Amino acid sequence: MTRIINALSEISDAYDALFVDLWGCVHNGVAAMPDAVKALQDYRKTGGKVVLVTNSPRPRKGVEKQLVHFGVPQDAYDAIATSGDSARAAMYSGVVGSAVWHYGPVTDSRFFDPMDILQNPVEITRVPLEEATGIVCTGPFDDQAEPETWRPDLEKALARNLKLLCANPDLIVDRGEEREWCAGAVAKMYTDMGGISLYFGKPHAPIYNLARRRLHKLGNDVMDKQILAIGDGILTDVKGAIDQGIDSLFISGGLAAAETKTITQPDEAALTAFLQSENQSPPFTIGHLR
Repeated sequence: MTRIINALSEISDAYDALFVDLWGCVHNGVAAMPDAVKALQDYRKTGGKVVLVTNSPRPRKGVEKQLVHFGVPQDAYDAIATSGDSARAAMYSGVVGSAVWHYGPVTDSRFFDPMDILQNPVEITRVPLEEATGIVCTGPFDDQAEPETWRPDLEKALARNLKLLCANPDLIVDRGEEREWCAGAVAKMYTDMGGISLYFGKPHAPIYNLARRRLHKLGNDVMDKQILAIGDGILTDVKGAIDQGIDSLFISGGLAAAETKTITQPDEAALTAFLQSENQSPPFTIGHLR
């Protein structure tokens, strides 16, 4: 049974570091959430470390700029680990070959920036689908379009037996009041069609390994039992933490606000039913990070 708490400070003394999701927890895709920012600032004042762990397909530097735009101050976190960086490292290691078709908006072109930290990276060239050795998916071309519009291109890719590298395993995200499709939904369709999709963000291990490296670089050797993961994705943030042996604080007022009947706090019966339906059991739950 999950424990519903009223504030992060009720449990934070038991943890030396936080792995914190961004979208739906610290900002809503439009602006920072003030209570969440203050909770992280207060935690850092006690000596705790905050690593923002996001399924954004952007490189870390791109997320930093986005946080400034949203009004998330730098004193609310210590480091950032992105699905984009984890996936980029895999791409430059050659997991989908060297000639890739970019399935995603032009605004994600920074995904293909060089990675200086890799030794002997594969030289990546972006080519049309017909010439590709693999696919790099950073998201739908149109995040509001019906998923069936993705199928024709994916059928062509499947016919050529191309692997799809997914830069963001999230299925959906809420930008303010608007719900958008993410790269994970494209990858899921491709997998359901019989294709091979490769994932590097939450709930998969590579991004957690990256977050641990970011934490270690801060000079902190923190055991997993001393880390608390915070997020609103039940099958990304919570499942990923459970798979990694890390405790989690589920933010019920994000993607699952309707299912958990969360306004300020979740309805206990609705929360229990939702967690049972998803077969997940986070140790802690709160309506919104504060």
